Amino acid sequence: MIEIQNISKSFDGVEVIKDIDIVFEKGKTNLIIGQSGSGKTVLLKSIVGLHAIDTGRIFYDNIIFNELDFEDKKKMRQKMGMLFQGGALFDSNTVEENVMFPLDMFTTMSYDEKQDRANECLKRVNIVNANHLYPDEISGGMKKRVAIARAIALNPNYLFCDEPNSGLDPKTAILIDNLIKEITEEYEMTTIVNTHDMNSVMEIGDKVMFIHKGEKWWEGTRDDIFNTENEELNNFIFASKLSRKIRDLEK
Repeated sequence: MIEIQNISKSFDGVEVIKDIDIVFEKGKTNLIIGQSGSGKTVLLKSIVGLHAIDTGRIFYDNIIFNELDFEDKKKMRQKMGMLFQGGALFDSNTVEENVMFPLDMFTTMSYDEKQDRANECLKRVNIVNANHLYPDEISGGMKKRVAIARAIALNPNYLFCDEPNSGLDPKTAILIDNLIKEITEEYEMTTIVNTHDMNSVMEIGDKVMFIHKGEKWWEGTRDDIFNTENEELNNFIFASKLSRKIRDLEK
């Protein structure tokens, strides 16, 4: 579980996140949705410690993460998996080397042990016979799956995904959504996903928070979302559906 208590974040005097308070639940896919510029990426980066918050507290289970010193934060990050927008694989590394990277950084495992773990994670995301390929030799969907394999290499307690479906066709996007939900439940992780894709909300949104202009405007389940009377959220849902239809027609 990750609990956010009244956190705020400013840049050059401009408040980007304003007094946000929410609990992200273990074993569930917790979605943060909102328009571009709403503050959801800043929020995610603040939760993982890439931005120092101005006020508030961030709890990882019973630990106040933002009050830890550098070394303790480093230890805590070994329990985190990150899936970046676009996958963020290292172009000069093979698929296998990309998955082994966090094991190289944070463990004292032997090379054979790291290789075995990498293969185990690749198999879990249905990647086979691709260990020695480079990122520019595989499809966009495969890149995302390799990135997920890398994110779970350390068997994390917490998984963070920033726009995991960015640049993917609808069919592949659904596969990635389902994979994220499956491994969340399988590993009993606390998973937080930033997205603007309403298909993702309806596929995997166990809990959803809508951010508008840096503030939490709504939270609930995917079953609740279409019954809301929140005008800004309804506008966002309509815009997201229209944008998806336009992208589908262009493909």
